[in-house]
Amino acid sequence: MAQKDFIKGLQRKEVPEDIIDVVKDHYSNQTDLGKATAKDLVGVGLSEEQADVLLNKLGKRTSVVVPVKKKATGKKRSKDEPEEPSTPYVYEIPDKSKQYSVFEKQLFAKCEELKLLLPRRVILNIAHRLEGNDISKENLVKILKAANQKFMDHMMDPNESAGILAAQSIGEPGTQMTMRTFHYAGVAEINVTLGLPRLIEIVDARRVPSTPMMTIYVEKALSSDVDKVKAIASNIEITTVLDLADIETDLHNMRLFILPDARKCTQKNIDNPIELIQDKVSRLRGIVMVTEVSKESLPANVELAGEAGIGYLCLEPKEHSFKNLQKALEMVKASKVKGVEGITRAILRKKDDQYVIYTEGSNLREVLKINGLDHSRSYTNSIQEVYDVLGVEAARNSIIDEASRTLDEQGLSVDIRHIMLVADLMTNDGDVKAIGRHGISGRKSSVLARAAFEITAAHLLTAAMTGEEDHLDGVAENIIVGQPVTLGTGAVNLIYAPAKKGAVE
Repeated sequence: MAQKDFIKGLQRKEVPEDIIDVVKDHYSNQTDLGKATAKDLVGVGLSEEQADVLLNKLGKRTSVVVPVKKKATGKKRSKDEPEEPSTPYVYEIPDKSKQYSVFEKQLFAKCEELKLLLPRRVILNIAHRLEGNDISKENLVKILKAANQKFMDHMMDPNESAGILAAQSIGEPGTQMTMRTFHYAGVAEINVTLGLPRLIEIVDARRVPSTPMMTIYVEKALSSDVDKVKAIASNIEITTVLDLADIETDLHNMRLFILPDARKCTQKNIDNPIELIQDKVSRLRGIVMVTEVSKESLPANVELAGEAGIGYLCLEPKEHSFKNLQKALEMVKASKVKGVEGITRAILRKKDDQYVIYTEGSNLREVLKINGLDHSRSYTNSIQEVYDVLGVEAARNSIIDEASRTLDEQGLSVDIRHIMLVADLMTNDGDVKAIGRHGISGRKSSVLARAAFEITAAHLLTAAMTGEEDHLDGVAENIIVGQPVTLGTGAVNLIYAPAKKGAVE
């Protein structure tokens, strides 16, 4: 049995039969065969070429390279397959970075010469404002030194508790925020969560916000044409069968009749509602289209619609029962005819001589596929959606924008650097994490810091069972044990060295 398995294993590795016939009389398993050298294989009756082929099949290379006509895989090169190039390809990474102007390069060189610690972005902003002006070298040096001094004044002191300050600066204004849902500024029809509930949503990294919405800009060429913008908005807004037609239920014959409403169809820019609804409804499970209906069995209003030329559709469940008829009615009502999934309403508002579309609901990925929109300005308040579609850097910017806007709308002034620190902390691992026990606070290395946040007993019990150590490096754990925090003046140790006897002062 073992011999058969050994032979089958070699056949699966595409070892030629003549080699197997020789090897099977001297080896009983692949482990022993794998340890054999080319010399050992030649000794049992194989040629050097056969030994090299066998070792290649077993994934073992010999030191002596023997020319073999066939490839190691045993497959022949097809006629259509191009031959390998004699010289290897050289792939170069294209340089997409912005090229600096002569003036910008001069400023970089001058800062290096003066040993200034200005960031590159600050230097580029200075260059953008000064370029084209007639400024002497002495004044240019003065400007750079003044900017550097301002920058150093804004630097944090060593061992400053940046995290505590950020938490305090955002948390204290949070106590003055309202807890209500407001109408969106300029769009009374859309409700949006503002104030403290919205701030909690942002720092909790909720996957779906309580009131998702999008602000969609149209291309400049179309933005002033209200009819074209309305047409785009109607294509974005999800439209169901119930939005276009009335649905009649015939309980006697167990049928449903769909009667398109001409006025509703005109508002939604739909010319052939019967064909469109039939195409969508015919795909529903458990529902059959009825093509021939006797005039006597038609309800009165359906018969009138047929005579008026509006037309109608007749459906029935596959298995006749009141329960199945009710299910069919609900399915037909909710059946989507057109629009973007998740966007329930789209409203137009004029803003700075152009029409802007505001939506209830959000689906950034699908909206970015629609032609006629200015994709660079399309915006959603769903941070997780921004992360999924545009990446972590865009999500970081979205956290900063949303938190800043939420605080500004309440008339609260918080330095943006505190919000930036929170956003950096939430996104520094490459994904968006919540600030809570399921995110940043739950990942702290200190047992006492985790226990001080939430579910104290569970953290302490787990730490005791697994033998965790707490080195008391942070703020919370040092306060708990009642010793000075290793921040600010607590980060410096002073040692008194008394003068020795006889020492000259």
